[in-house]
Amino acid sequence: MREGVWLAWQTRGMTTNAFSDDADDLTVPDTMLAAVIDNPGDADVFRLDTVPVPASFTSEFVVKVIAAGVNPIDAKTRAGKGVSSGLRYPAILGSDFSGIVVKSPYEAHPLSPGTEVYGMVPVPRQPGTYAEYIAVSSLSLARKPSSLSHVEAAGVPLAALTAWGMVVEVAKAHQGQRMLVHAGSGGVGHFAVQFARYFGAHVIATGSTLNQDWLRKLGAAEVVDYSTTRFEDVATNIDVVIDLIGNVHDETGSRSLSTLNPGGLIVNAPTGSWPTFLDEAAAAGVRATTYKVAPDGDTLSTISRLLESGDVRVFVDQVFDLADVSDAHRAVESGHTRGKIVLTVPGR
Repeated sequence: MREGVWLAWQTRGMTTNAFSDDADDLTVPDTMLAAVIDNPGDADVFRLDTVPVPASFTSEFVVKVIAAGVNPIDAKTRAGKGVSSGLRYPAILGSDFSGIVVKSPYEAHPLSPGTEVYGMVPVPRQPGTYAEYIAVSSLSLARKPSSLSHVEAAGVPLAALTAWGMVVEVAKAHQGQRMLVHAGSGGVGHFAVQFARYFGAHVIATGSTLNQDWLRKLGAAEVVDYSTTRFEDVATNIDVVIDLIGNVHDETGSRSLSTLNPGGLIVNAPTGSWPTFLDEAAAAGVRATTYKVAPDGDTLSTISRLLESGDVRVFVDQVFDLADVSDAHRAVESGHTRGKIVLTVPGR
């Protein structure tokens, strides 16, 4: 495991050159190494195995995975929650990837073999990214930003697309809007703060004592230390709450309702985190919606331009090898990650 810093400098060399041993061999093998689970369980349920490479059909690519993001939904699914009801065992988890095209849908496709791409796959509809190869729809990926390493890029898709959907598409962040972002230093949260700031909103973020200064650097105008201050005592006249916690900790979701202006909006993302969400919001006289992210290469391309320009940055907190996926899941479940956790996937 390696500790992360801005731009993950210790992995900056992990672009196409990291694939140099077999960069000229872009054939698709019959089998691959993957981290699989045979049933729901704790973080130790993973095992490495040799499995068939997924077949690609019609508009799908085959991508050699260099790095894979690890998200809270992965841990929930592994434990038997999340989207576990749709899994077929043995199952491969993981939505985020950054890697290299080894097979394109057709010969003249602009994303030809050798192109660096990143994106997300719709687990459990198809096998996930904790593996050497994936099959992925042409609608679900984009060119990897050249300014990012594969490790950095793998930390972007699911978290950034979720934040974009909540902040830009649903909340329509704009100048003069007051937006409260819970868990602002997490994977989704650190993108949500940056997107809201980019579009002109006045951002109030909640976070730990350790992350106060960092959240301000991300663009939060105000930061509330949840360990010392009740956010509802200082966050007032809020137009939108980006709820990335729900009621799984200290009734954060329910307490957020009192911060909203009449007719304000609360957007909740964590699946199952607040069963009475819609009823409580209606009783409080505010608008409410959950949010579910979908793979979207076009939106990811837009986010790529913000990453390339430096208006938005991804922070990779910890990097683990695929063989240490259990440790990566334990880190995610600790709830104290700053930014993202990423797996590196070895080549053979």
